[in-house]
Amino acid sequence: MALTNFIPAVYAAATMAALDTSLAYGSEGVINRDYEGDVSEFGGSVIVNTIADPTIETYTSYTAMAGGNAASTPQTMTIGQKKAWSLDLDDVDGAQARDAGDFVEKVTARAAHLLAKTADAYIAAQMAAAITPGAEVTVDAANEAYDLLVDLRTSLSQNDVPVDGRWVVVTPAFHGWLLKDPRFVSSGDALGGITRSSGVVGNAAGFTVLESNQVPDGPGAAAGKLIIAGHSLATTYADQVTKVEALRHPDKFVDRLRGLHVYGAKVVRANCLAARDVVGA
Repeated sequence: MALTNFIPAVYAAATMAALDTSLAYGSEGVINRDYEGDVSEFGGSVIVNTIADPTIETYTSYTAMAGGNAASTPQTMTIGQKKAWSLDLDDVDGAQARDAGDFVEKVTARAAHLLAKTADAYIAAQMAAAITPGAEVTVDAANEAYDLLVDLRTSLSQNDVPVDGRWVVVTPAFHGWLLKDPRFVSSGDALGGITRSSGVVGNAAGFTVLESNQVPDGPGAAAGKLIIAGHSLATTYADQVTKVEALRHPDKFVDRLRGLHVYGAKVVRANCLAARDVVGA
């Protein structure tokens, strides 16, 4: 059974859409995709320029202003990650499939889910490497979990991070604690199907709360999890499914479906992130 219904451009787009909806750390609002259009192939790089803040000074009539230097600080985001997937379908098994197009859609959707998990873990690792969480914190009650979010909020506010658009990614265990606290606002059934597709589970302490199994380990010795909060100004991310193709195996009655996902992430404003190494999460 040849995959006659396979159209690479269509399924490449479908794979990207599935990736976007499966991401937590890489979802819209958590990172920015300001340089997405500059990504083409693996091995490329994107120069990210951070403009210096203007100088605020007291003005005296008829006196020249000192002026500020608007020079930018360049940072490089390397599109250095490349993940491929492939699946072989023997004609004998394929003959039992009711529809080749439906089969391809299911395979690409599953591939996108697995690729998204890998990309999400990579983005989380970049964030974790850019921040210092401080001492380990033990959490074992609902009020302690909420209070920890308040502490993260305070850290961001002290760094003048914008209030609108703040987020925090938590583990399922941490989310469970929040569900026991009346101060946590769940997304509810009406929006649950939409919000949970990108990991959003509610709001607390001024944060949009996302749940993920890709929360990185904390740096401490007590096997904690690093609960990271921040703003989309902190991290830029770019990715592209550069290849999705079907081909015939030369020595077998087999169709092979495969694809290539390339991406990169860069923390450009580490002061827009805050974290705690939480034991018990």
